[in-house]
Order: sequence, then C-alpha cells, then structure tokens
Amino acid sequence: MNEHRISRRSFLAAAGIAGAAAALTACGGSASSVASSAASSAAASSEAAQNVELIVFAAASLTETLTAIGETYSAENPGVTFRFNFDSSGTLKTQIQEGADCDLFISAGQKQMNQLDITASAEVNKDGLDFVDADSRVNLLENKVVLCVPEGSDKGIDSFDALAEHLKAQDILFCMGNSDVPVGQYTQKILAYYGLDEEALAAAGVITYGSNVKEVTTQVTEASVDAGVVYCTDAYSAGLTPVDEATKEMCGQVIYPAAVLKTAPNAEAAKEFLAYLQTDKAVTVFEGVGFSAV
Repeated sequence: MNEHRISRRSFLAAAGIAGAAAALTACGGSASSVASSAASSAAASSEAAQNVELIVFAAASLTETLTAIGETYSAENPGVTFRFNFDSSGTLKTQIQEGADCDLFISAGQKQMNQLDITASAEVNKDGLDFVDADSRVNLLENKVVLCVPEGSDKGIDSFDALAEHLKAQDILFCMGNSDVPVGQYTQKILAYYGLDEEALAAAGVITYGSNVKEVTTQVTEASVDAGVVYCTDAYSAGLTPVDEATKEMCGQVIYPAAVLKTAPNAEAAKEFLAYLQTDKAVTVFEGVGFSAV
C-alpha cells in the first residue's frame, strides 16, 4: 500500500499519467509475484513439516496389530506414514546399535531395551550404549506365553507338565525361539523350571529353533513339530488354540517396553504416536488379540 501511494504522489508531481500508470502496473505485478512466491514457499514448508515417515522397529509378535493401528493413525493424521521393521527384539536391537535409522523401538522383552538404555543396570547394558530417550520409555503392553500343538495332534501334549514329561522321554520334536529372542528366553526359563537341560535336549535332536516367534508359530501350524512355545497373540493370529498358559512363576511377566530413540529422525512425531498407542482406541485393538495394557 505504501509503495502505491508514493507512486501516485510522484505521478501528480510530474503529471506523467501514462508513465505513472505503467510504473504502478509494474510495481503491482512485482509485488503480486513476490507475494505468490512467498505463499508457495510457506505452503511447501508447511506440507514438508506435516509429511513424516515414522520408522518403527517392533517385535515380530506386533506385526498384525501395529500395522492395523498404523493404518488408522495415518487416516486420522494425513501426511504421517510408517516404515515398520518387524523382527526378533534381539535382531532389532543389533540393527539399532549398528546405526540403523529408527524413531520408535518396541521390544518384546526388557533385556533388549535395557541393553540400549544408559540408565539401565551396567550388568545388562554392558557396552554402555546410550540410544534410548529414557524420559519417553514406557511399559506399553503385557503378553502371555502359551503352549501350542498342531491341530489334530495325538501326542497327548495338553499342558506344560505333559510337555516336560515328553521332553524327558525324548519322544517328540519341540520348537522354541533362539536364545537372543525374548520368546526363546521365556521358554528357557520354563525348561529350567522343570529342571530340563536345553543343551542336552538340543543335542539329542529333541529341540529345534526359530529365529523369531513367527517362525516358531509357523512350524507348529504346519505340523513340522509336535509342540511349540509362542505368545498368545501369535497363536490367535495363526488360528491356534493354546493348550496351556505359562504362569508368572514359570517365566515371569512378558512386558513390552517402548521408547523413542535419541537418534530418532522424527522424535516429536514418534512421541505423539507412542502417546496414541496408550489411548483407549489403540488399547482396544491390542486387547482384541490378547495383549493387555500395563
């Protein structure tokens, strides 16, 4: 507006009507162009700020539920998309340690999270790793460890007690997770509870392994083993009916911790999503497959 008034006064003084009109048109066009350019830049910046790809590393047992929740979250928050990496918590922990981009880590066990958390005991975090934003860390979910057998099994494995007897007799093939996988670590505690020697059983060909809980579930579903220990959520997703559930005395609680990483490319957006995972809406989805809110 000021530039227009100045141009008009110059016009009156010089009585150059045509020249002033031309100058005014040129000035107006330039201002319009600058304003348009500024508006476009602002819009682009705003769009870039809203478009976020969250990189979430999560335990394999969360595959179905977290994918569904992510789709709902993206629909409610246009511009937010997800790149999920589902695998065993031990594998994910190693990838983070080796520098993989990750915004949010959800482990199926405290051990793998503690190994990345500088505030955890030095007995667990032996390398002094400092990847976890401790202020964001929460115990998100609880799962249950269950015993499953193939549909139509006639081995008589209807409880953990029965499983222990068959393992002692070495007349079945049993599947469990590797030792670096939380479900494998819970299974090791169950074997110890029954006084069973895992190493001797493996050497005798009685035990086979899966690199994550999904692999154990698949072996049971395909009847390539006589029994396997998985989470109740994976049994649900695979259409398996558990024959027994491990007690707290047998293997402890199965807690899933979650935390935003200090190296997160999108830390604030990750914190918002983590907060969403604790809402009633998200918890309802988790509970629908057997998880419990902590």
